[in-house]
Amino acid sequence: MAQGREREENIYATVGASLSVRWVQGYPKQNVHFINDSTICYPCGNFVIFINIETKKKTVLQCMNGVVGVVATNIPCEVVAFSDRRLRPLIYIYNFPGLTRRTKLKGNVLLDYTLLSFSYCGTYLASYSSLPEFELAIWNWESSVILCKKSQPGTDVSQMTFNPMNWHQLCLSSPSAVAVWTIERSNQEHYLKAKSVKLPMEDGSFFNETDVIFPTSLAKDLIYGPILPLSAIAGLVGEEAETFRPKDDLYPSIHPSIHCWTPTSDLYVGCEEGHLLMINGETLKVTVLKIEDTVANERRNLISPVTMAYQKGGVLISGIDGFVYSFIIKDSTYKIETFLDVEEPVEHMRFSPNCQMLLIQTDKGSIYIYTFGEEPTFDKVLEACDGKFQAIDFIPPGNEYCMTLTHSGEVCVWCIEDGTCAGKIYLNTPATVLACSPSSLSVAVGTMGGSIHFLDVRDAEAPKAIYKALPSEWSVQHLLYDQQGIYLLVGTSGGYIFIINASPSSLFQVLGFTEVGKDILQISTVSLLETDIVEVMVLSPLTETGRSRLDIFTLPKILPQVSASFTDERGRLKDELIHKFRYEIEHTLSSAVLDFQSHQIYGFCNQVPYICSYLIPQQGHSGICILKPHQKVQSKHYGPGMLSLSPHGLWLITIAKGGILCIRDVRTLETFARSRSHSHQGHGIQSVRISMDGQNILVNGKDDGTLVHLRWRRFGGNLASEAIEYYEKLLISLHNTMDEENDYLSIQQGESLNLESKSECSNMKSSIDSSSQEDLVQVDGIKEIPWIQQKNQEAIKNEVRLFSKKRKEIKTRIKALAKTVLTMMEENETVDNIAKLDQKEFGLDLEELERLHDENEEEVAKIRKDAEMHNLAKAYLAELIKEECWNSMAVKGRALKCFHMPYVVENFPMKERTDEELKELKRVLWQKKIETECLKLRKEIVEVQSTITLAKKHHEEEDEEEEEEEDTAVKNANLPNYLLGSLSTDFGVHASLLSSQLELHSREEKINQIILLKDVIYKVKTAFNHEFDAAYKQKEFEVARVKEKNVRIQEIILDLDLEEVVWQPEFDDCEKPERTLVVENKEIEAQKALNPWLKARAELTMTHEMEQQLLTQGPDTRHRALMDMMGGVLEVKKEDILKMVIPQPPFMAKADTLWSEEERKQFKDYEKKVKELNEERDKYRKSLEAEMKKLQNSIQESTQNFDEHLKRLFERRVKAEMVVNQEELKINNLVYSLLLDEEINSREAFLNNYLARKQEEKNQSSEAIQKSREDLDMYKENYDNLLAEDKVLDRSFKKEFSEIPSHQVDILYKLFKRRPRIHKQKIHLDTASIVPFGERPESGKLSKDTFAQLMKAMDDLDNINNMPEGLDPSVWDHFCKTRRAKVENEQKIKQKAAGLMEMMAFLQRRTEDDEKLQQEIEKVLHELTVLQEEKVRFQLNLTIQILLKQGQVELENFQLLLEYPDAILINKSIIEDLNSVIRTQGQKKVASMMESKDVHKGIFQIEWEHKKMEMEMEDLNQKAWDIQMLFFSRDRQKYLNEPNYETLIAIQIGIMEQTIAVLEKTHKKNVENCKKLLKKLGRYSNQKDIANYTLSCNLREELVAVSERKEICNAVGSKLTCEKIAKERYENMMEQQKLTNIAKQQAEQILILQTELERLRMKTFPALVQM
Repeated sequence: MAQGREREENIYATVGASLSVRWVQGYPKQNVHFINDSTICYPCGNFVIFINIETKKKTVLQCMNGVVGVVATNIPCEVVAFSDRRLRPLIYIYNFPGLTRRTKLKGNVLLDYTLLSFSYCGTYLASYSSLPEFELAIWNWESSVILCKKSQPGTDVSQMTFNPMNWHQLCLSSPSAVAVWTIERSNQEHYLKAKSVKLPMEDGSFFNETDVIFPTSLAKDLIYGPILPLSAIAGLVGEEAETFRPKDDLYPSIHPSIHCWTPTSDLYVGCEEGHLLMINGETLKVTVLKIEDTVANERRNLISPVTMAYQKGGVLISGIDGFVYSFIIKDSTYKIETFLDVEEPVEHMRFSPNCQMLLIQTDKGSIYIYTFGEEPTFDKVLEACDGKFQAIDFIPPGNEYCMTLTHSGEVCVWCIEDGTCAGKIYLNTPATVLACSPSSLSVAVGTMGGSIHFLDVRDAEAPKAIYKALPSEWSVQHLLYDQQGIYLLVGTSGGYIFIINASPSSLFQVLGFTEVGKDILQISTVSLLETDIVEVMVLSPLTETGRSRLDIFTLPKILPQVSASFTDERGRLKDELIHKFRYEIEHTLSSAVLDFQSHQIYGFCNQVPYICSYLIPQQGHSGICILKPHQKVQSKHYGPGMLSLSPHGLWLITIAKGGILCIRDVRTLETFARSRSHSHQGHGIQSVRISMDGQNILVNGKDDGTLVHLRWRRFGGNLASEAIEYYEKLLISLHNTMDEENDYLSIQQGESLNLESKSECSNMKSSIDSSSQEDLVQVDGIKEIPWIQQKNQEAIKNEVRLFSKKRKEIKTRIKALAKTVLTMMEENETVDNIAKLDQKEFGLDLEELERLHDENEEEVAKIRKDAEMHNLAKAYLAELIKEECWNSMAVKGRALKCFHMPYVVENFPMKERTDEELKELKRVLWQKKIETECLKLRKEIVEVQSTITLAKKHHEEEDEEEEEEEDTAVKNANLPNYLLGSLSTDFGVHASLLSSQLELHSREEKINQIILLKDVIYKVKTAFNHEFDAAYKQKEFEVARVKEKNVRIQEIILDLDLEEVVWQPEFDDCEKPERTLVVENKEIEAQKALNPWLKARAELTMTHEMEQQLLTQGPDTRHRALMDMMGGVLEVKKEDILKMVIPQPPFMAKADTLWSEEERKQFKDYEKKVKELNEERDKYRKSLEAEMKKLQNSIQESTQNFDEHLKRLFERRVKAEMVVNQEELKINNLVYSLLLDEEINSREAFLNNYLARKQEEKNQSSEAIQKSREDLDMYKENYDNLLAEDKVLDRSFKKEFSEIPSHQVDILYKLFKRRPRIHKQKIHLDTASIVPFGERPESGKLSKDTFAQLMKAMDDLDNINNMPEGLDPSVWDHFCKTRRAKVENEQKIKQKAAGLMEMMAFLQRRTEDDEKLQQEIEKVLHELTVLQEEKVRFQLNLTIQILLKQGQVELENFQLLLEYPDAILINKSIIEDLNSVIRTQGQKKVASMMESKDVHKGIFQIEWEHKKMEMEMEDLNQKAWDIQMLFFSRDRQKYLNEPNYETLIAIQIGIMEQTIAVLEKTHKKNVENCKKLLKKLGRYSNQKDIANYTLSCNLREELVAVSERKEICNAVGSKLTCEKIAKERYENMMEQQKLTNIAKQQAEQILILQTELERLRMKTFPALVQM
C-alpha cells in the first residue's frame, strides 16, 4: 500500500531497524472531500486517508508534526492541503496520487487554522485562523505567498467557500452572521473587502434599523437642550460608537447553519430555525423563501438543516432525522420532496466533480455514495465502528488477523495484510477489554457488568460467542493471558484478580481469586517454556502515601488439577501456597512489567520522565518489602506512559501521552526503534500489541480514534533471529495444545452452550432451595449469579449445616422475644398519649435504632445549621442596614409628636461630611473670596487711573466708592429671594458667595455652584435640626414635669378613692428610634426552648429557693402588734384624716331609754367629735380636689403651649423642606446641564474621531487611486507598445517579403492572417444535464493550457506540406517564424487587454469609494457645525429658577405649563413706579368713597336706633308676661308659708340620726362575727403552712431519691427496669404536680383571707384624734 511521509522532518529515523506504517484504520471526524472523480480523502489522527471508491483501496499520508488539522482539496490540480496542530502551524500541499509535497505555507498564525478552501479557478487558497488572530488570508499556493489578509477579532467562522463561478467572491458564515468577501485585483496587488448580510429576525421578518451615526428621527427639545444619539449619551467616542445599540434595541436574528453557492452567484443559506434564505451575490439582498403546501406524508419538519448541496433547480438538505430532502425552488417558494432515506443522521454531503455521485457522510463516520443514472445505486464505501477502539490484540500467531473492541461491545476482525474488515460481532453490552488466547483460537472480552464473553474466531469472517463467565459483578478492567495461554487473569475494579482456566475444554473454569489493591494499573505475567510455574505481578497505587504497590505470586501449571487444595471454601487462593509477596516503591509508577528471568521489575515513573529497574530479593520475606531503583534511564516521553514486553521478552516497548512508540533493548534500556504514530493533541497512545514473531505491531490512539499497523522496514540480524527463534519454539510447544483445543471448539460448541445453560440453572435452583430452607439468602431466579457469590452461598450453606442446632435455638429465642415485644406494643396502645411510646422504640435492632437516631441528629444538626446560617445572614443584613442607616448618621433621624394635636415633626437625618467634601468646599470658598478681592482691586485700579490728576477728589470719590461697595455688598448679601431661586436666607444662610444664575456658563462655575448649594442645604438642615433638638429637649422637660405632677395627682386620686385615669405622656418609637434596635423580653412571643436537663435544673432551683424563703421567715409578732394597734404607722399624718373613724361608745348598743346621764354626755361628745371630723374631711377633700384641678390645669396649659410651639416648628419644617427642594432643584438643573454638556462633548469628540478616521481613509484612498492611476498609465503604455509592435509586424510583412513575387506575397499574407482552431472538449449531454455549474470561467492554468494547444496547432500549420508551391523553404521558415512571433504577440495583447480592463474596473471602484468617503466627510462636517451651534445656544440659553408670588405672572389664560413663549422678565423698578402711580390714583378714589360712606353711615345709624327702640319695647312686654306665668313648687310655698321652718328641719334630722345609729349597731355585730371567722381561718392557715413545709421536705427527699434512682438506672442500663423506673417517675411527677397545685391554691386562699382580715382590722381600728 502506498504511503507518503515527510522524510526531511523525520527526526526519529535511525540507522538500524526502523518502523513504517503499513495501514491506518480510522473514521472521519471532519468533512470528507473529493480529490478526483474516484477518490475521496479525510483526516484521521496523524494521517490523511485516501480511499478509491471503486476498488476501496486506501492510501495514507502521514503528518509528521502531529495531528492533522483541517483539510481542503483542489480537484482540477489534484492536490490536497492540510494544516498541522502545533504552535505556529504550517499548511502543507501534496500532489495526488504521488503524495509528494508541492509546497509548504508558513504564515503568522500562532495557534491553529480552522478552515481551508481552494478556489476552483486559479491557484488561490483561503485560510481562516482561530484566536487570537481570527485572520482571513488569501494565498497563491503555487508561489507560497500571501496575496492579502485581514483580521476580524472575536469572530468565529463555521464555513468558508469560494464562489465556483467567480473566484473573486468568498462567503464566510457563522451561527450569527453571514459575510461576503470580495477579492479585488489590480495587476499584482490584491485587496479584501467584506460586506455583511443583514439577516432577518427569528420569525423571518425584517427589522427596520435606524442610522446610529447620523440619526434623523430625533425630536427637538426647546427647553432642556438638544437630544443626542444614544452613543453620545453612553459616552462612547471610539469605533464602538458606530455599532452601539442599547439592549432593548437588539433583536434576535436567525442562526445560519449551512450555505452553498448557485451558478448565478447567489447564496442559499439554511438556518437553525428552519428558514431557507436566498442572498443575492451582488446586492446582498435577503429573500426568505416560503414553503408550498405539500402532501402531509411527504412533508417533514426540518428543524435544523445540517448540510446542504446544490443541484439544478434546488438544493439537497439533510438534518438529524436521517433523511435527505430535495428542495425544488421556484422564484421565492420551494417544495420539499424526500430524496433518500439514509437511516442515520447525516453530517455532510458533497457532489463529485462530475456530479455523477453524491457523497453522504453520517455523524457516526460512515460514508455512502449515491450514484445517479437510469438505475441509481446507493453503496456503502466505509462502515464506521460504533465508537472509538477500546482494546486491540492479535489473533495468534499474529500474522493474519487482529481484533478491535469498542465500548458498545462491537468486536471487529481485521486482515493484517490490507487492513480490511474480515468480520464482526455485536455483544450489545458495554465492553472494556479484549484478549486473545495464545493456546486456542478463542478471544475473551470483559464488560462493565463483570461478565467475560468468550468468542470462537476459528472462522475470522464469522466470529461466534461460545461461552459467558461471570466471576463477579465488578467491572472488568484487565484481561491478560500468560505467554503459553494456560491461565486467563481477570482484574476487576473491586481489587480482585480472578484466575480462569484458558482452555476451552475446561469450559473456562474459574480456579480462584486473590485480593490486591484497588484501581489496578497493570498485570504482568511470565510463563516460560522451561519452567512449570506462571509468575504474576500486579501494580496498584497507594494514593494516601504517594507510593506504588506490587503484588507478586506464582501459579503452578498443575493448578487446574489441584485447585480445590489451593483455595478455601469461598474460592480465595491461599497466599502461602501461591507464594504471594508484597512490595512497595517509594514513588508512584504508571506501569510496571516483570522481567522474563523474574529477577527484576521495569517501571515507568508517573511524575518524572524516567524508566527504572528494580531488583527482586531472592530470599522470601514477610510483610512489605521496599524496592529501590537499580537502573534509571530517561524515558524522553511526555506524561505518564505504559510498558510492555515483547513475546520473547527481549524488547521493552514504551508508549506515553506524547504519541511516540519506542522499542528498547531490555538489557540496556536503550532505544533502537521508534515511531510517532500519534500525537499529544489526541492524548497519545492508549495501547500497543506486538505479534508473536515480532514483525507486526498494532498501535491504538486514545482519543483520535486511529488504529495504526506498523511493520519493520529493516528487520534482520540478531534483532530478527531472537524473535523468530522464540516464535518457532512457542509454536512447536503450543501446536498440539492448540489443535486439541480448536478441535474441542468445533466438536463441543453446541454441547458447551447447553452445558452452560444447564449448569447455570442448576446453580440457581440449588441456591434457591438452600435459601428457602434456611431463610437467609434470597436469589432471583432470573438474574445470573456471579461465581464469587455462588462460592459464598456454598460456604454459607456448609456453615448452616454445621451450626443448624445453634441456629434453631437462636430462632426460638428470637420468636419469644418477638412475642414479648408484640405484647408490649399492645399495652402501649392502651396507655395515654403522654405515656405512649413511638413504634420505632420497640425495635430490637439496636444498630437500626442507632442509625435512625444518628439520622435524626444529622437532620436536626442540618436544620440547626441552616437556621444559624439564615439567622447569620439576616444578622449580617441587619448590621449592614444599621451601619448604613443608623451608625453612619451624624444626626439620627427621629420625629416629635404633639401632646394633643395630630402634628408630627421630623428632623433631617444627616451624614457627616467627608474630608474630601470639606476640602473641596474650602477650595471653592477660597476661590470665591479671591475672585471677590480681585474684582475690588480691578475696580480700584480703573478708578485710580481715571482720577489720577485730582488728588482731592480722589479721597472723596474713594470714600463714596467704599460706601457704595459696602452698600453693594449689603445688597448682594441681601439679594431678593426671587433672584436666588430659594428661601435659604430665611434660615440665616448667607448667599453672598453664590454666583448669579445668569452667569453660570462654564463647567467649573457650575461645579462650584453645586458645591456651594450643597453647603447651603447642609446649613439649612443644620439650622432646623438645632431648632428641633431644642424642641426635643423641651418635650423631655415637659414629660418629666408631667410625670412629677402625676405622682401627686395619683396620690390625691387614691386618697379621694376616685376612678379617674391619670394621663401619662410617653415617647413613641418614632421619637426614640434607638429603642427599635433593642429587643426586649416582652417582645419575644415564642417560648424559650429548654433541654430536659435545663428543665430539671430549673425545678431544683425553684424548690431550693422556696425552702430558703420558708427558712428565712421568722416570728412577726412586732409587725402584727403594730398592725393591730397603730394600723401599721407610728404617727398619724394629715393625709390619713380621710381614713379616720371615731369609735362608738359601747353603751350605744343599748336602747336610748336605758342610757344614763353620763352616757348621754358621752354621746353628745361623740356626736361633736363626729361632726368636727366630718367638717375636717370636707375641708381636706375640697383642698385636695382644688390641688388636683390646679395640677391638671397646669399640665394642660404647659402641654398646649408646647403643642403651639411644635406647630410653629412644623411650619418651619415645611419651609425648610421647601428650601431644600428648591436648592436640590437648582442642583438637578445644573447637573443636567453638566450631563448634557458632557454628552455634547462626547458627540463632538466622536465626530472628530470619526472625521479623522474618514480623512485617513480618504488619504489612503487617494494614495491608492494615485498609485492605481500610475500603474494603469504604465500598464497602458506597455499595452500601447504591444499594439504598436503588432501593427509594425502587420505593416512590415510585405516589406520583409518584397524579394519574392507579389502573387506569392498575397498567398503568404493570407496564410499570415490565418489562425488555427482549437477544438474544445464537448461535454456529454447527460453530464451537462447533471452538472449544475456548467462551464466555469478560465483560470491562469487554463490560459496556459490553451496557449500550449495553440502553439501545438501552429506546429501543424508550419508543416512543410502547407507551404505554397514554388516557394523557397528558407523563405517558408522565415515566414513561419514571423507568423509565430505575430501569434505570440497577439496572445500577449489579449492578456494585457484583460489585465487593462481589470485595472480600469479597479480604478473605477476606488474612485467611487473615494467619492463616498468625500460625501461622508462633508456630512460629518455639517453635523459638527450644527452640533457646535447647538452647543453655543445651549451654553447661552440658561435655565434659571425664580420665585414668583401670586400676581407676579401677568399672562392671559395662565396655566401650569413649561413653555412661556409670550412671557418676559421685567425689572422690579418699573413695576414699583407703575405701582406708585396706581397707588396715588387709588388714594384719590378712596377719599371720594369715604365721603360717600359718611353720608350713608348717618342714614344707617338712624335706622338702627329706630329698630333698637322697637326691640326694647318687645322685651318689656315679654318680661311682664313671664312674671304673670311664674311657677312655685311645694317646697317654696312651704318655706314662705311655714313660720317655724327651721324647727321642722331639725326634727327631720334627728329622725335620720336615730336611723344611722341603728345601722351602726348592726354593723358592729357583723364585724365581730367576721373577726371570729378570721381567727378561725388564721388557725387553719397555720396548719396548712405546717403541712406544706412537711410536703416540701418530703419532696426534697423524693427528688434526692429520684436522682439516685436515675443514676442507678443509667449505670445499670437495662431496658426492662428502665420502663418500670420511668412509670414510677411518671407517677411521682404527677403526684408532685398535684401537690404543687394544691399548695398554690391554698396559698392563694390564705393570701385572700389575710387581705380581708387586714381590711376589716383597719376598718375597726380606733382613730386617735386630738380633741
